[in-house]
Amino acid sequence: MSDPAFWLVFFSAALALNLSPGPDLLFVLSRTLSDGRRVGVASACGVCSGALVHVAAAALGISAILATSALAFSVVKYVGAAYLLYLGIQALRSAGVGASLDPDSGPRTRPWQAYRQGILVDLLNPKAAIFFMAFLPQFVRPNEGAVALQLLVLGVLVVLVAIVVECALVLVAARAGSALRGNRRLSQWLDRMFGSVLIALGIRLGLAERA
Repeated sequence: MSDPAFWLVFFSAALALNLSPGPDLLFVLSRTLSDGRRVGVASACGVCSGALVHVAAAALGISAILATSALAFSVVKYVGAAYLLYLGIQALRSAGVGASLDPDSGPRTRPWQAYRQGILVDLLNPKAAIFFMAFLPQFVRPNEGAVALQLLVLGVLVVLVAIVVECALVLVAARAGSALRGNRRLSQWLDRMFGSVLIALGIRLGLAERA
């Protein structure tokens, strides 16, 4: 796979897709605005870790189950939607709490918690699994070796692009968030925004179709 044109098209497509405001990116940015840079980076790493599982599933053909089985798709979809709704409600209930805490005590959500949430948000999104199954095969070249290995390598590269893009956006969002969180009223607004985004993503996922 030494063709420069091939890699130019592939990385351009991967960059464009990762810049699109999808559920994962909205989750990461909302978490960053709510709890700061460290939590935002941890969220991004969690989302990308979940994406790696989807990549492995696509390489092994497991993602085809979600694409062809209405029951499997629905189960994952509704569990994921319920989890997003739960996170959203928790954020709404704790709106503004961070502004009353000692600023030196750190964010309410610890990086490890954000990392775990990011993994689950991505893993419980069946559309992510189907995306990798639909996107990666377009760049497979039969004369370049085992298809499964190509899918795995291409998927990992997409995830690497994602972590670079998301971490760069986290740094930008963190600057805005740090300036806003010192104000109690704005802090309440940020928490409510974060909760509302998660609830909206949960509803969107619950209404998602396989097509």
